[in-house]
Amino acid sequence: MIRILIADDHALVRGGLKQIIATTSDIVVAAEAGHGGEVLDKLRTCTVDLLLLDMTMPRISGVDLIRRVRAEHPSLPVLVLSIHDEAQVASRALRAGAAGYLTKDSDPDVFFLAIRKLAAGGSFIDPKLVDAMVFDTHRGDMPPHEVLSDREFRVLQMLAAGRSINEIADTFSLSAKTISTHKMRLMRKLALANNAEVIRYAIRYGLTPSEVVG
Repeated sequence: MIRILIADDHALVRGGLKQIIATTSDIVVAAEAGHGGEVLDKLRTCTVDLLLLDMTMPRISGVDLIRRVRAEHPSLPVLVLSIHDEAQVASRALRAGAAGYLTKDSDPDVFFLAIRKLAAGGSFIDPKLVDAMVFDTHRGDMPPHEVLSDREFRVLQMLAAGRSINEIADTFSLSAKTISTHKMRLMRKLALANNAEVIRYAIRYGLTPSEVVG
């Protein structure tokens, strides 16, 4: 039996996943978590074979959360289930330590295949992203923004999408001062001097998705 921890901040999504998983005879939901801190707490108290992780959740999330999980539970496979279908987002998750990446519009058969493959020690990439990720891998040297933390990366995206400091702060439920600090750090790391350079950088590397989700 494959025991899973479902981590998603939307109760309806967790409920839907539980219903889908209930149709199988070899996979069971052992625990749920609605934010990053709860994921870490549940992993310390529950025995699971796989973490099914949404890429964007309150508090700790994304790449930062994957790295924390890998540090505390190095043998636990992490399958990211995300609305983001950009190859760069998937690449960041896999480089952080996820063993698989799947988009939320995947068919149940593909979903189950990914779970079983990871539980058996393998890896899995959403078939829709494979070609784009292979192309991305062969572009050359790692782009400068790979040194950013997940929060800094998301702030960069939102700045490039035209969001103000206050709007970004509201999205993350943080203070404007904290977001300004993230902005200052990412600009220093990328050697950017002003907002115009931030936007140009994001366009150059294709970091301006049509919809930025906090």
